[in-house]
Amino acid sequence: MAKTYTIAIDGPAGAGKSTIARALAKELGYYYVDTGAIYRTVAYFLDLLGISPKDVDGVERYLDELTIQIEYDETGKQHMLMNGMDVTDDIRTPDISQKASLVSAHAMVRHMLLDMQRAVAKKHNVIMDGRDIGTVVLPKATVKIFLTASAEVRAKRRMDEFAAKGQKVAFEQVLKDIQQRDHQDSTRPIAPLKQAKDAVLLDTSELDIPGVIAAMKKIIGEKIPL
Repeated sequence: MAKTYTIAIDGPAGAGKSTIARALAKELGYYYVDTGAIYRTVAYFLDLLGISPKDVDGVERYLDELTIQIEYDETGKQHMLMNGMDVTDDIRTPDISQKASLVSAHAMVRHMLLDMQRAVAKKHNVIMDGRDIGTVVLPKATVKIFLTASAEVRAKRRMDEFAAKGQKVAFEQVLKDIQQRDHQDSTRPIAPLKQAKDAVLLDTSELDIPGVIAAMKKIIGEKIPL
């Protein structure tokens, strides 16, 4: 089997991981795996059933009824299929974002999705982003980058995303959600958000998208032929 390269991008919510990883994957010809979308899909499924993400028994009871698939369209966009239904756009709300963070703290959920994520990385060159890619999912990734930015900058970016979708959300609420998500992700007992020891830290607070991509390509180019 030909050698595959894996690029792990970790970081807090709103750091621009998905936007940057998607653009890089397209440019490098890699598969992009948005693991956050996978957990959002689980959270959305439970939400439709009225199951609280904190209800351990409820999550365990209904998890077997969920089938998740990842598909890519001709543009390379990742689509999430929940029991055969495309929920790619439905899972992108502040509420589901918070619930995804809580859902991802369950060992049973992480165990269910771990093999799915690793299987893609074994078959293809991938750029995978999330909270624990370099520490848990792909601990031997070829390149590890920890992408971050100040909470205020990340909140502004989220505001822009919502505005582009026609969603009106107050900046103070978005900032509060970001800070709450940071706390949940970094303090959860299972696979908390943290920088892997061998990951390169990249603060994007003062960078635009082309600037971040250029900086990441420089980091990646030191270990992978581009």
